[in-house]
Amino acid sequence: MLAAAKNESGVVGPAALKKRNESIRVRQAQTASKRSFWIRANRYYYVQLRRLLRHVIEPGKSVLNIRCQTGHLLEGLEPSRGVGVEMSDELIGVARDEHPRFHYEKATPENYTPTEIFDYVLFADIGETTDLQAAFGALRPAMGRHSRLVLYGYNALWEPLVQLAEKFGLKVPQSDQNWLSEHDFRVLLQLSGFEFLKTYRAILFPKYIPVLSWLMNRVLAKVPLINRLCFVQVIVARLSPSVLAEKKVPTVSVIIPCKDEKGNVEDAVNRMPELGTFTEIIFCDDRSTDGTADEVRRMQAMYPEKNIRLLEGPGVCKSMNVWTGFRNATGDILMILDADLTVMPEELPYFYNAIATGVAEFVNGSRLVYPIPKAAMKISNMFGNRAFSIVFSYLLGQTVKDTLCGTKVLWRSDWERIVPMLNTWGITDRWGDYELLFGASKLNLKIVDQPVHYQERIYGMTKMTKVFKNGLIMLRMCFHGLIKLRLAF
Repeated sequence: MLAAAKNESGVVGPAALKKRNESIRVRQAQTASKRSFWIRANRYYYVQLRRLLRHVIEPGKSVLNIRCQTGHLLEGLEPSRGVGVEMSDELIGVARDEHPRFHYEKATPENYTPTEIFDYVLFADIGETTDLQAAFGALRPAMGRHSRLVLYGYNALWEPLVQLAEKFGLKVPQSDQNWLSEHDFRVLLQLSGFEFLKTYRAILFPKYIPVLSWLMNRVLAKVPLINRLCFVQVIVARLSPSVLAEKKVPTVSVIIPCKDEKGNVEDAVNRMPELGTFTEIIFCDDRSTDGTADEVRRMQAMYPEKNIRLLEGPGVCKSMNVWTGFRNATGDILMILDADLTVMPEELPYFYNAIATGVAEFVNGSRLVYPIPKAAMKISNMFGNRAFSIVFSYLLGQTVKDTLCGTKVLWRSDWERIVPMLNTWGITDRWGDYELLFGASKLNLKIVDQPVHYQERIYGMTKMTKVFKNGLIMLRMCFHGLIKLRLAF
């Protein structure tokens, strides 16, 4: 009979995990006084890392930083409130000396108990965490509906080079590392009650050499497939909808932008379903000349029990007309329904269910799933929509099949976070679709396509003319989106 293999440490079971944590704490304590030196010695790398994290994490928000090291990442993020968690008194002492404006607590990631909800939870040193599933689960009380979990770690492909760098004194020594692929992260997050949203990749060359570093990190690192080789990967996740159940039934504002749509107003009112605990219908009349505003007033008089409102738009473009409605809306959920009614009001409950249950945080209508009547959309428009969907899916990091469907739904609280980004994309978006999609992507919202049955308009004329000119505007929007969303870090 073969003898059982002998455990080298003589420690098994949960005690072995505690021993690993203790060895990490001891090593951390031994190197605490040198951490700042290593950060300064690798200044170029940390500047690039902070650039990426500032792209993902909004400034002025509350941030919980698990494994905060010296607090240098918190300082770079400029949070309104920052809390750092570390494993050793020695490293916490360094953090307090160097960045005293933040609050620090001593705990292992697995045993930390949050007492408040944060906008962002930044988890660093993933590779040096003993039990990631337990650590992720412990963070759930720190997460609300808007909160994002941001995981910063190394690409597993770099394991041999990192070990070599430590051997030659080019990197701060650390304990044995966890090396996780994106698939590993997805599985662990799902098992811990989180939903994976997006992966950011950066830094092909972590040292500074003029021209070469710029070429590697600012150009090649942005190229699809090549970026899979990047050293740093930042994973963004949110609480799973099944974990984060909204107990309050939300209210809804349906914004109907209209210009010369008199013949569609009554149908819009009569066909509008009740959504949530309260549904207000906001007609934003953009200086119509066919009596659209008068028709809305007639509906208000005819249906006083319905929450019908009339707002005067600026008469400039659809997007500014929609923003007028958004700014005056009172509902928790904002819906856009084009006045031509080519998207059926009867399908709005699909959008409501998607966002109210947490399946989505931004619901984008997709007209390209079900058959489209030939007269409802020109072939040139159809081709353009499909082409731009490919480009946008790359820019947003999430699949979006139909960027120009007018029906889009989001939380009003998320709209308020998008407002500061309006008109910052280098070109005016006359329709508003791109402003909303770009903003949702920048905030790492969960974007979901909702198929709709697209129909022919019954009254009025389409406003989507000048296909070639509009296509050029959309291309310029894509170019600016590329700069802001893909090349900004």
